Amino acid sequence: MSVLPGHLKYAESHEWAYLDEDGLVVVGITDFAQEALGDIVAVNFPEVGADVSEGDDVLMIESVKTASDIHAPVSGEIVALNEALEDTPEMINDEPYDGGWLIKIAPHDEAELEDLMDSEEYQAEIDG
Repeated sequence: MSVLPGHLKYAESHEWAYLDEDGLVVVGITDFAQEALGDIVAVNFPEVGADVSEGDDVLMIESVKTASDIHAPVSGEIVALNEALEDTPEMINDEPYDGGWLIKIAPHDEAELEDLMDSEEYQAEIDG
């Protein structure tokens, strides 16, 4: 069991998010999620500029086991993709909280982040 970064907010659907210094919400999947997926082989990104609502399916991660939809933890405009994952999607397995980030969203309302769980609440959720 890895230690969950305390500065992140967590969704029930196993995405993490935080507000960066530029006012963008950086989104990825948790270590729990990448472990459940197994070896990740591809990321199907959305279009930059797409407008998303909280909870929308925004991209798909493919692993050797399955394909999994990833949801937007906040509403906003997708403004950046982690293009390094196109060539090295396994970075999500190796660095789920660092180099394996997925997208950045310019949020319509930063307060939506407060609807997400903190690390203790998420830990309790995955411990069942």
